[in-house]
Amino acid sequence: MDVPPNAALAALMPHLADLPARLGALLPRITRAASSQAPALAELQQRVQAQHAAMWQRATHNSPPGPDQARASNPWSDIPYFNLLRQMHALRQQWMTQFVDLLELEAKDKTRLRFIVQQWTDALAPANFAATNPEVIRKALRTQGQSLTTGQANLQRDMARGRLRMCDESAFVVGRNLATTAGAVVFENDLIQLIQYEPRRAKVHRTPLLMVPPFINKYYILDLSPGNSFVQYALDEGFQVFMISWRNIAGELGHLRWDDYATLGVQAAIDNALKVARAKSLHALGFCVGGTLLASALASCVAAERVASMTLLASLLDFRDAGDIGVYIDEAYVARTESLYADGGVVPGGQLASAFASLRARDLIWKFVIENYLLGTTPAPFDLLYWNSDSANLPGPLFAWYLRNCYLENKLEHPQALAINGQSVEISKLTMPSFVLGTELDHIVPWRSAFASCSLLGGDVEFVLGSSGHIAGVVSPPGDTRRNYRIANGKFSSAKHWFEGSQTRTGSWWPYWIEWLKAKSSAQKAAPKTLGTRTLPSIEPAPGRYVSER
Repeated sequence: MDVPPNAALAALMPHLADLPARLGALLPRITRAASSQAPALAELQQRVQAQHAAMWQRATHNSPPGPDQARASNPWSDIPYFNLLRQMHALRQQWMTQFVDLLELEAKDKTRLRFIVQQWTDALAPANFAATNPEVIRKALRTQGQSLTTGQANLQRDMARGRLRMCDESAFVVGRNLATTAGAVVFENDLIQLIQYEPRRAKVHRTPLLMVPPFINKYYILDLSPGNSFVQYALDEGFQVFMISWRNIAGELGHLRWDDYATLGVQAAIDNALKVARAKSLHALGFCVGGTLLASALASCVAAERVASMTLLASLLDFRDAGDIGVYIDEAYVARTESLYADGGVVPGGQLASAFASLRARDLIWKFVIENYLLGTTPAPFDLLYWNSDSANLPGPLFAWYLRNCYLENKLEHPQALAINGQSVEISKLTMPSFVLGTELDHIVPWRSAFASCSLLGGDVEFVLGSSGHIAGVVSPPGDTRRNYRIANGKFSSAKHWFEGSQTRTGSWWPYWIEWLKAKSSAQKAAPKTLGTRTLPSIEPAPGRYVSER
């Protein structure tokens, strides 16, 4: 029995169902390119056939399997049959990759074709099927088929809820062991709740800090378990911290647009955080698309005058190289999205989560297919993967606007090419000091694209390059000596130039950022004894209702 069947693939991995259409769109250009490269492709085919024949020759001359091979420590290499399957799959991957490399296609077409090839070869790996995975067969024999029975039950459970389980979700409850930092909701509207956190120092900086998380996922990526909480770290360093908690969009809010997120989200949060903190200005921090929204909102309104500094964590302002997610975005896809949501509607959060997971399908999809459905195991608890699965719905018009104006047409890079609520957007007008973080292995926001923000912003910019990827590079608490970051002094004409002039420091970038932030802050004052104010009283304890909506 091969697991998962086609129905499960369609339900749990919709990106695979979309691949034939994407390949079909490229097919005419692939055919023309293949015709022009016929001799080179024929030579490649001959080379692969020779390798294939040699592989079979070696396999047929191996000694027949003995009783000891059934107990092989590594059945993929020690048992000839499975070793042959593994080698044939590797040869198939090699041939398809070299085929794509030979084709003379435009860069974007070649990138998309490489992605399609990678998706299909990952999906067809022998490890993904019960009959061709020796570890699955071995466990099924050892458990008298119970592992396959359990795996089938796991599959049916995931199909019923429409998403792949990546961790033991029963181990986490938001507000109990995630998003546990004490605070209160002090303002809310239809789109956001604004959380004010309890001070953790007797004295606090007069200039508060407002965090703008991505609206695609829940805010508690910045307030995970206590040892991994960026919020708690800022509180421990004497800052008053406010957080936007975005609404998980339901049907009645499916009409909201980017302008609404700028107004009801960013501007409303700034206005009310300043009222509660009784401050004239604040520090604003945006993570991922939260940073893109923050910068575009500030560049179109007078609220920028009340922002003492801006921090952008793994955020894009220049979308020329938009990372791996760009393989999904072209004119045809954006036009379909605009048509679909022309009258409003909701983009399911699971659809976005699946698309992001597909960019690292081997680690974020097929690993769990094998473990959950073929081996019948229960995933381990992991806070980052729990958060990753806790995605949020988006309004369709906002999603379509974001794809068109940012990813496809890169309008933030061009002064006055965009308007928010009738006000033109000009990133160069953001003259407050800015701290920009890229992470070295980020496949969502390539660090060189994060660096490009430095030339768009109008004020002094401190660029720092963290290690690891999009999430782990940001959630990097002090104390882990395996982490490092890079800094450089002076002005640099390119990311390459910056990297060559940078120096590596061991540890987390958090302490470096906090010292930068303190230097931009006003004097300290006694910490407030209560949360909220008379006109903006506490509505409910943190983490609030909005973050718990699934």
